[in-house]
Amino acid sequence: MTEKNEVYSQDDEISLIDLFAVLWHRKVMILVITLIAMVGVVVFSIISLVLPTETSPLPNTYTPSALMLINNTSSSGGAMAAALGATGLGGLAGLAGVSTGPTFSELAIYLVGTNTLLDAVVDEFDLISRYEIKKYFRSESRKILKKQLTAASDEKSGVFTISFTDTDPVFAQDVVNFCVLFLEKRFDELAVDQNKLEKENLEINIANTYQEIQNLEQEFHRLEYSVVSGGRMGSIPAITLEQNRITMELQTQKQVYTQLKVQYEMLKVSMASEKPVFQILEMAEVPDQKSGPSRGLICIIVTFAAGFFSVFLAFVLNAISNIRNDPEAMAKLQGSSKKK
Repeated sequence: MTEKNEVYSQDDEISLIDLFAVLWHRKVMILVITLIAMVGVVVFSIISLVLPTETSPLPNTYTPSALMLINNTSSSGGAMAAALGATGLGGLAGLAGVSTGPTFSELAIYLVGTNTLLDAVVDEFDLISRYEIKKYFRSESRKILKKQLTAASDEKSGVFTISFTDTDPVFAQDVVNFCVLFLEKRFDELAVDQNKLEKENLEINIANTYQEIQNLEQEFHRLEYSVVSGGRMGSIPAITLEQNRITMELQTQKQVYTQLKVQYEMLKVSMASEKPVFQILEMAEVPDQKSGPSRGLICIIVTFAAGFFSVFLAFVLNAISNIRNDPEAMAKLQGSSKKK
């Protein structure tokens, strides 16, 4: 066993020496390739930084973000099921066997990737012309937009983030803010927040009832004025009956108005103790610092890649040289070529 171990250790030592010898023999080539790659990538990075954004091969990109708070613990459970049914996400969750059910945050992420939102952004900012899309306008514009538009949710805090990456920071900000407002409107359309929807309906009904009360009062005063101004004797009983009818209708409308106001105030108290489903925390701002590319990291990666490639090339050249210097190997190669 001792002799075998000595043989193995000698073979390992010889192989390591051989490897080092190959690298030392090709050291000039390795250094030259690595230095050329390093200088080349540095020059490329400087040129991409100096050139204008339109002509730069590696322009700076900016990624503004907007923050929203999505309340996944809202009591509007029935609206959640209806909203998910409208988008088709509920069925997918059921097929996956998820017992807890999807959350409002997942609904928001799903909505960001829908064609409805993507097409709205494309049309609003004319992305087909901006990105010079020549064919398959809808599908290509959606692909480009999906690569640049991202949505993420933090399960612990409930904070939902929308970001968009582009070389124009102002344009990127406009796209993000448009998406935020579109999502807010979409949540309202899906009636996810029942309290908010009920509040809006109550406000409309209160305004309509108040307007009806004013119309009835004006009509009552008009009839009263016609009696005072000396209407015909035959018409006075009819006017009196109309006034009585208006009085009864006016009392009814006032009772309805009072009930609606009571409901409205109680709902406001309830909403004050419960967070809304969708809340905008912070709209996107124009970023003053680029999000990419990391030119320093690119230089490091390219330099190391060139170094590894040059080492690999050194071993390949050494293997080729050994084959050429081995008559038996050359004879095998020549024999195989003659058979062909």
